[in-house]
Amino acid sequence: MGRLERFISSDATLSIMAVDSTDIVNRAATIHASSAVVSAALGRLLTAATLMGAALKGKDDTITLHLKGGGPVGSVIAVADSKGNARGYVTEPVVEIPLNDKGKLDVAAAVGTEGTLTVMKDLGLKEPYVGSVPIQTGEIAEDITAYFAISEQIPTVCALGVLVGKNLRIKAAGGFIIQLLPFAPEETIDAVERCIQNIPSVTEMLSQGLTPEEMSKKVLPEFELELLDSSNPSYSCNCSRQRTERVLLTLSAEELDSMAEDEKIEVCCHFCPKRYVFTGDEIRQIASDKE
Repeated sequence: MGRLERFISSDATLSIMAVDSTDIVNRAATIHASSAVVSAALGRLLTAATLMGAALKGKDDTITLHLKGGGPVGSVIAVADSKGNARGYVTEPVVEIPLNDKGKLDVAAAVGTEGTLTVMKDLGLKEPYVGSVPIQTGEIAEDITAYFAISEQIPTVCALGVLVGKNLRIKAAGGFIIQLLPFAPEETIDAVERCIQNIPSVTEMLSQGLTPEEMSKKVLPEFELELLDSSNPSYSCNCSRQRTERVLLTLSAEELDSMAEDEKIEVCCHFCPKRYVFTGDEIRQIASDKE
């Protein structure tokens, strides 16, 4: 399980959320059997979704992040609920590309930079809120920062990190989001800029054993932080046989009739290893339910 903590500064000028998402990202990497650079890309987006999901107010609210940059990984999708529980999917889980000029996994090249980051919030209203921004760098943290600036007009600092071991196991993953609250003075902005100038990377802090609370305080040493809440998010898929049946109902009668010709049909969840088996008679029943 992960660990997520949210803080507000004692002067009520900013908030910070920080998470250790190592277990979440490791579960995703295991499920998708992803290569190192894909694990890094999916892990960063999952971490962002966990943080952004935890900021939702309604218990049934959800957020979906869809990154489509034209790179070899295709689409990268992460979904989270208001507790920060997340699940993710990537079109191409195995991509091998050279390291970047800093000798690190080249997430930007894998994701691509010719596309959009789309954020959809399902808040239980008639229509979900959807915001979309051009991808800035493909490194994901900068793209999340741009989303908040352009779509929500909230000054934001986002940092995300995933450290992949030689055996493809996730050694560390996590991130933080700092946001200025309304009417924050220039002094707060200046202080945040000073604080983040020379901070270690997220994975470096986590590898040193820092908790989300310790990471938050290390990132913002000039501020007194007060805990708002904490949680233990996990990789969690809400698929079920009933949900799968509802998906099948969206297919045309012709498609269902074609599927029913087989003795058994296996439907696989994109987000987890679960598989749901339907007989030809069950598919025909679903087809008749459409009529």
